[in-house]
Amino acid sequence: MKRFFLFVLFLSSVVCQAQITINIRYNAPDGKALKYMEEMETTGFADSIRAIPGCLRYDYFIPQDDPQSVLLIDSWEDQQALNRYHSSSVMKKAEALRAK
Repeated sequence: MKRFFLFVLFLSSVVCQAQITINIRYNAPDGKALKYMEEMETTGFADSIRAIPGCLRYDYFIPQDDPQSVLLIDSWEDQQALNRYHSSSVMKKAEALRAK
């Protein structure tokens, strides 16, 4: 009986997390998507996003089927972490860079 009780206690202490992963593909004429990615990385701006609490991943890739586009994969611990990013000044700066 003791073993069963300890097992139940262990199960009740397990915490579930809802990780969120977002895939965004940027397409723009004249290599502008690549320039956006390069600016995000060379200025350290992407690193500032990676440093936001709750950010698990923020990485760019160049798809084989379209080397003029860029794929961004970002992952967040949960919806609250993503909401903090979306309401931050960092997000507003990222939007301004994309608009360029």
